[in-house]
Amino acid sequence: MSEAACTAPVVLLHGVGLDRTVWSDVEELLTDRRTVALDLPGHGSRPPLAQPVSLTDMAEDVLARMPTGRVHLVGFSLGALIAQTIAARHPERVESLACVSSVCSRSPEEADAVRVRLAAARQDFRASMHQALDRWFPGRDDVSLERRDKTAEVLMANDVESYLHAYAVFASGDREVLPELPSISAPTTAVTGELDTGSTPEMVDRLAGFVPDLRRRVVPGVRHMLPLEAPGELVAELYELITESEGAHHG
Repeated sequence: MSEAACTAPVVLLHGVGLDRTVWSDVEELLTDRRTVALDLPGHGSRPPLAQPVSLTDMAEDVLARMPTGRVHLVGFSLGALIAQTIAARHPERVESLACVSSVCSRSPEEADAVRVRLAAARQDFRASMHQALDRWFPGRDDVSLERRDKTAEVLMANDVESYLHAYAVFASGDREVLPELPSISAPTTAVTGELDTGSTPEMVDRLAGFVPDLRRRVVPGVRHMLPLEAPGELVAELYELITESEGAHHG
């Protein structure tokens, strides 16, 4: 195994409306790895999106800011669609690919549902964010409320126009990247929560039908926010993927 493989950083891409802080617990657990959590275009420290963008636009922006050389690329939700695009088009940059809570090939009913959410966000942004929080954090225990409050702070800080442009990419990006999925050559894992109603376990099965040799994982009892709800289980999957990919590529 080459030294370059052993030192390949883990690049973490968050979901729509969030920022790089969603990865804080995951980064703490990846103790022996260099991690680079990037804000997506229009999110966090990045300038707001002032006009419509495509999945390609977002992927090229992220690619330009990734560390040089090969990386272990981890994408969550919208970040997974961006990561898939990069892995398909730039295989020389991706040591392994982890698709966390990723949508794939939405059915007409699933596509309608996400368009309804986009329309709701256009009509009443704050109410739409509260609905998202209710889907993600239905529990009322102290831990769930703490996660909800932390996530709510990030969501409500969004520039509304920028969020809408990014969500439009999320709403259609699974169709845009679908023809490119079979060209992904990096070892790939797709992991989602058992109770995720948007990035469903069935979508993991769909991804497996397009991405060669994809490893499927479903985390019991977890909804959408895997990096916050189950960072330990997620990191265990990442370590398994990273170890396997480094051995396969350089063994």
